[in-house]
Amino acid sequence: MSCYVKSLKGGKEWATPVNSEEEYRTLRNDARHLALLQQIRQETDKAKRDELKNLMLTFYYQGHFLKGWVQGSKDTSDTTFVDFDNREAFERAKVVLLADPERYGLVMLERSISQGGHAVFLREKGKTILENQVRIAMMLHVELDCNNKNTNRRTYATSASDEDLLYVSPKLFQNEYNAEAVAAERQILEERERKGLEEVPEGAHSNDKHYRPWEHAWKCKGESSQSVSPSRAEETEGVLEYEGIPYSRIIDAYWDAAKQLHDPMEGSRDTKTFRLACDLRYVCGFDRELMAKVIPCYDGFPEREKMKCIDSALKQEDKGMSATLRKALDAIHRGEESTDYAKRLPKLPLGVRDSVGAVGPKLVMPVITAISPAIGALATGVRLEVHGELKNLNLVAYVGGEYASGKGRIDPVIGAWMAEIKAADQPYLMQEAEWREKKRAAKNKKEQPEEPKLPVRYITLNSTVAKLADRLGNTDGKHAFSFTPEADMVASRLSSEGIMNYSLLLRSAYDGSSYDREAKSVDATNVHIDHLLWNVTMFGTPDALYRVVRNTTDGLQSRIALAKMPDNTFAPLEDKPHILTDEQAGHIRQVAHLLTLMGGNLVLPKLEERGRKWVEGVRLESMKNDDRVQARQRMRVCVTAQRMTCCLMLCLVAERLIREHGCAGAEQRLKENPSLTQTMMEKAQTSKLMGVYDVLADSLLENALYYFRDRIEKAFDSSDYGGSGRCYSTINGTIYDRLEATFTREQLSQQVLLVKGGKATRNSVYQMLKNWRKQGLVENTYDGKYRKLM
Repeated sequence: MSCYVKSLKGGKEWATPVNSEEEYRTLRNDARHLALLQQIRQETDKAKRDELKNLMLTFYYQGHFLKGWVQGSKDTSDTTFVDFDNREAFERAKVVLLADPERYGLVMLERSISQGGHAVFLREKGKTILENQVRIAMMLHVELDCNNKNTNRRTYATSASDEDLLYVSPKLFQNEYNAEAVAAERQILEERERKGLEEVPEGAHSNDKHYRPWEHAWKCKGESSQSVSPSRAEETEGVLEYEGIPYSRIIDAYWDAAKQLHDPMEGSRDTKTFRLACDLRYVCGFDRELMAKVIPCYDGFPEREKMKCIDSALKQEDKGMSATLRKALDAIHRGEESTDYAKRLPKLPLGVRDSVGAVGPKLVMPVITAISPAIGALATGVRLEVHGELKNLNLVAYVGGEYASGKGRIDPVIGAWMAEIKAADQPYLMQEAEWREKKRAAKNKKEQPEEPKLPVRYITLNSTVAKLADRLGNTDGKHAFSFTPEADMVASRLSSEGIMNYSLLLRSAYDGSSYDREAKSVDATNVHIDHLLWNVTMFGTPDALYRVVRNTTDGLQSRIALAKMPDNTFAPLEDKPHILTDEQAGHIRQVAHLLTLMGGNLVLPKLEERGRKWVEGVRLESMKNDDRVQARQRMRVCVTAQRMTCCLMLCLVAERLIREHGCAGAEQRLKENPSLTQTMMEKAQTSKLMGVYDVLADSLLENALYYFRDRIEKAFDSSDYGGSGRCYSTINGTIYDRLEATFTREQLSQQVLLVKGGKATRNSVYQMLKNWRKQGLVENTYDGKYRKLM
């Protein structure tokens, strides 16, 4: 028996067992008791309140009182009592406990008279009341009142209403008392306390009130220290978090778990906001104000309408945490343990996810990098504003991998994306073939057939730079696209001078700048292009990459989006290799067709903000580590990642149009409404796709440093750059973060040597300090040392 009600007999305290939930509720709902409870809650004078509380109904939960009297009884019951003095702490704990009562052994939960609440838990046998209270406090991360460790501790009861009695289990009233077992355990616990084996906080007394056990080491003989992460909502640098996880990330994972690709839109936003609020209340402590802050106003949802959804959700029956929210939290925790880019990506749009499905998830970054130039070329009428400048979606990509690494599996995917363009080119290629026949037939004639200027857009790279330039000059102001599965083909066809011209052509294409080529001969190629629109995807080995990008200082390298094939050297053969299915190819062609109809100038403030935030983070990291190579790479990686993210967003717009209107209806709406792309792209700036930007940017930067860091450092012949072979590292591994809060120049020199190897010089250390002072990262102290300011 674990529940007794207090009574007075002959001036002594007596404890009478409560045998059932029905009896328990009847006692709590006694008319006299309810009237007294209401009077106390309305009383403002503390002394008067305390006087009235002495008349209230009270229960014992921590002791066995079989003889009836309380004084002198030392037998411990099957349960432990925990007092939540703080209302906020109680609300947080309530959410966690009610979501999974069995996990915590909860048998009773009630609101207290004025604030906070009380809970009763099944006691872990063989350990004292205090030890069990410590265990619960650490699990819930709540303050512990160490004065509640006695068996005769009693607590004031409230009513049995749903507002006061939140949970009660039949286990509270189960009569499984065994006199011999209780006596035996009493001896164990007394011996445990006498020998000091009871868990107590180091540096604190066990009678401390409101003690925070997680701030100290609580030890028991043969046991190690324990620590528990907070289970509550906190605000870190302006970001609202739950257990260290930003709420925005939880919401993203929630929509992923719910198979919801995009954010709620008009027509569904009220229903889905309500559903989100119903589930999210369990990690918001049922706090209306917190929920208002973390739940977005989707698709122009008025604030007052959103609050109606939240208020309705808070009134719903408490059925515990939903499976969707549990799945989302589990996914986040799994993701935090992985640095795999694929696991950081959400569900991708139609066409893009079909591309990934055709090659397998291991190739997700190579395939996205490979198809982005194709998507940008298809959406030739779209211009994106980046850093205040409007540019077309011009992209150059290179997928590197050793021979037999599986690059060829991506070839059919690119073919599916460009199928419509290649089909449109066929009549022009036939005309050109007819012209060649006529040219050969009239080889010795005075009059030669005039060469036609045909707008071929899918251009082979198995050509000279002059022929490429001629083709690019005839695309009628639309994007051209080139693809080669073997980049060596480019290098083998071109001399050193040809490679230089090819590099210039690619650089001009990335920038969308003008391109001019003049020749003295009338028959030679003369080209004048105001804005070069040409996207390129190349596959090849690392050696082929270095033969194409021979000069690492002319800017071509920083304009290429690089991806690396996973190492399959020792990988077993797949039982069922991934292939492009007819269904996947069909989806890709549907999206590709709609991309050709999209147009307009896109101003996407959320995407721009994301890019600026990322590039600033890399700037600070690079500055702390004096990493000039990384600092340089970040500039164009930022732009490339924004263009690639925009390509994926366009595919999402296409998917929404297809889903809502069908292929024919989507085509009609794009033709009838020229501003539709801009309008829908503004709404496509979902938190999920903004998160994709970080994944793409991180991948591009890592691969650029992987392939070219050593070559760039060697090209500039500078001892100030990082040691060879160093790859992209996080801010935790920087020289700045390795230093103590106050450090000397000698200590900095040691860290530079550790991180950069033998390339550290006295001048480089001095320059690093100079840069840090200039940027406000350090300041001089009066004793010749330096103090970190960040």
